[in-house]
Amino acid sequence: MNSKLLAMIGAVMLLSACSKESPVPAAAKNIPELERLTLQAQISPQTVTYDGVIEAINQATVSAQTSGRIVEIPVDVGDFVAKGDLIIRFTDTEQKARAASAQAQFNEAQAQFTRMQEMLSKKLIAQADFDKSQAAFKAAEAALREAEQNLAYTSIYAPYSGIVVSRAVNVGETVAPGKPLMTGLSLEQLRAQVNIPQQHIGPVRKYKQAQIYLSSGEILHSSELRIPPSADPQTHSFSVLVNLPEGNHDLFPGTFVKIAFVTGEQEQLLIPASSISQRGEVSGVYAIKDNALEFRQLNLGSLNSAKHYPVLAGLTAGETIALDPIAAANAYKKIHSGEQ
Repeated sequence: MNSKLLAMIGAVMLLSACSKESPVPAAAKNIPELERLTLQAQISPQTVTYDGVIEAINQATVSAQTSGRIVEIPVDVGDFVAKGDLIIRFTDTEQKARAASAQAQFNEAQAQFTRMQEMLSKKLIAQADFDKSQAAFKAAEAALREAEQNLAYTSIYAPYSGIVVSRAVNVGETVAPGKPLMTGLSLEQLRAQVNIPQQHIGPVRKYKQAQIYLSSGEILHSSELRIPPSADPQTHSFSVLVNLPEGNHDLFPGTFVKIAFVTGEQEQLLIPASSISQRGEVSGVYAIKDNALEFRQLNLGSLNSAKHYPVLAGLTAGETIALDPIAAANAYKKIHSGEQ
C-alpha cells in the first residue's frame, strides 16, 4: 500500500513539474539567419577633443580708389554676393571725360610716333627727335591706362563670394580715395581657432591631423594646422588654427564646433553606427552567442570618420553582433513571444 502511494505521489510530482516547466529560453531556440559581424580589435587613432571657434580666412574691407558720389548700392548687410557681383557704383562723368581725353592724346602720340619711325628709317630725322617722340607715346599710353583704371574704379565688384558684414556709406554720399565702403567675408574658406593646453600640444604637433564634427553628422578632415611656436603666457595654452576644406559646410564665423586632434594610436573594438539600436537614452546592439539573441547595452566613444563607434564597455573581442538592428529586434520579439 505504501509503495503504491509513493508511486502515485511521484507520478503527480513529475506531471506537476512538466506542467510548470518554463518556456524554452532564447538560448535554446533557433534564431533566424541574420547578417552578423564578429568583432576583432583594430588599431585606430587616439584623439583628444576641444571646442573651436569658426572664423573666416578671407575677410576684407573694400575702400574707394577714386573720388565720386555714390549712386547705387545693390547689396546690404547680411546679403550673399557672388564673386564679380556689383556692390557699389559711383558717378563716372569726370572719369569718362578724362578717359576720352587720354584716348585722344594717345591716338595723336601714336600717330606721331608712327610717322617718326618711318622718317627715322629713311634717315630724315635725328635719333634724338625719334627718342622724344617715343617717350611722348609711352607717356600717353600710361596716361590712358591710368584714366581707364580710374573709370573702372567707379564700379566696385565683389572680390570673392561671401556675406556682407557691414556697410560704411549710403547712396548720395561723396567719397574720396581711401574711404572704407563695405566689409565682407567668405564662407567658402573657413578655419577654426582652438586653444590647446600645453600637455597635448606635443602630440598635436607631431601628428597634425584633425577631425571637425558638424551638426549634420558629417566629419571633415584637415591636416592644415598652424601651431604657434610659443604658448600664451597667461593661459599657458596654444592658439591653433585649423583650416577647413573649401566648400559650403553650413558653418558661420563666431560659432562653436567640436574638433578632435590625433594624439596617438590605440587598440579598439569598432562597430558600425548602423548596427546600434536606441532604446530611449540607452544604446546597444543585439549580440549572438551560442545560438542565442540578447540585447547588450553599450558604453560608446565618439563616432569616427568611417561611421564606426568604439566600444568602451559591453562587448569583447570575438563576440558576434547582428548588423541589422531592426531585423534583430523583430527576431528577438518572435523568440520571446513564443512564435516559431
